[in-house]
Amino acid sequence: MLIQIANLILQVLVSIVAGACLLRCYLQWLAFNLGAGQSKSIGAYVLPLSNWIVLPLRRFVPSIGRFDLASCVAAYLLILAKISILLLISGATSIDISWLALALVDMLNLTLSGLLGLVFINIILSWVGTGTQIQFLVSLLVNPLLTPIRRVIPNFGALDLSPLALLLILQILQIILGNLKI
Repeated sequence: MLIQIANLILQVLVSIVAGACLLRCYLQWLAFNLGAGQSKSIGAYVLPLSNWIVLPLRRFVPSIGRFDLASCVAAYLLILAKISILLLISGATSIDISWLALALVDMLNLTLSGLLGLVFINIILSWVGTGTQIQFLVSLLVNPLLTPIRRVIPNFGALDLSPLALLLILQILQIILGNLKI
């Protein structure tokens, strides 16, 4: 029971903070201005959640072009810490190299889960709200993933099947990652 409670608490906390680090990395890759001084920007939410771990890491982990490696490493370290705590609570006696691989698989799974959520939000917002700031932001995040699929799938007029194809691809990748974890 203690392990389940610790797992729930750590999963929620780490998913939020590591997710913010991964979102920060993706936004920087898209050359999105996080607008640290703007209260209505996505940066007002992402930066406070991730600055405490990303900024110190930037002293040692440089960016690679537009790829914010420090944010990615921060997410990985958070997930590795969660796995380490849970395994130590469950009675593991030594650190194993498989923990490193398990953390990488968990980070990729968190990334895929976040992308699945963004695609669902994009679909719902395309039905109900047009022209809102949140719809613009979500479209900005999802469109780079949909563009290559739209080149392959034929246009059916008002019916856009590319989000469905992207959802299928992301879920297949999650199944593959789930089988790697076993």
